[in-house]
Amino acid sequence: MQIFKIAPRGFAANTYLLTEDGENAVAIDPAQPHVLEAAKERGLCVKFALLTHGHFDHVGGCAALCSAGAQIGCLKTASRIPDLGDLFGAPVADYPINFTYEGGKPFELCNISFLPLATPGHTSDGCCYLVKPADPEERGGYVGLFSGDTLFAGSIGRSDLPTGDEKKLFESLSMLKALPFDGAVYPGHGENTTLAEERLRNPYLR
Repeated sequence: MQIFKIAPRGFAANTYLLTEDGENAVAIDPAQPHVLEAAKERGLCVKFALLTHGHFDHVGGCAALCSAGAQIGCLKTASRIPDLGDLFGAPVADYPINFTYEGGKPFELCNISFLPLATPGHTSDGCCYLVKPADPEERGGYVGLFSGDTLFAGSIGRSDLPTGDEKKLFESLSMLKALPFDGAVYPGHGENTTLAEERLRNPYLR
């Protein structure tokens, strides 16, 4: 599996493009419209986009991907909470939610297996994803945790925005800490890390 990290232009989230065949890709948090061009530059066609939550800095590229044929997915419990774009002077173009899923129930897209984990706290619709190849011939466990704004390298997401809840955020962090996984963490902002490193050094997980 190849994982490409697309850096934001200005303030926005990291976007990740995942592909098993080098042609078809799943985007996690398409933060800005230039994600579409970034995918094309890598020879990728984005078939699906998955959201960790609905804030403007994570969904600003959804409309552009939809116009190119991608389908957008999120947790079934997500209620399209305010994206806060107008509040921060970054309005978001409308986009549809094409499919939903439940936390704890894995699904496959583009020959990649996704295990969505409901992680409320930063927002009520927060979701992280454990990811591994879906091909049974590719043995091994999960290759990455995409943590959105729940867990960062050395820090955690804020809980003081609409639908945020500090108690639920720490419950979500406890769940992540207990995962039988030590590997790569791909956060919504900042540098990549590992769950083993965060258990050891992140003051919010110790």
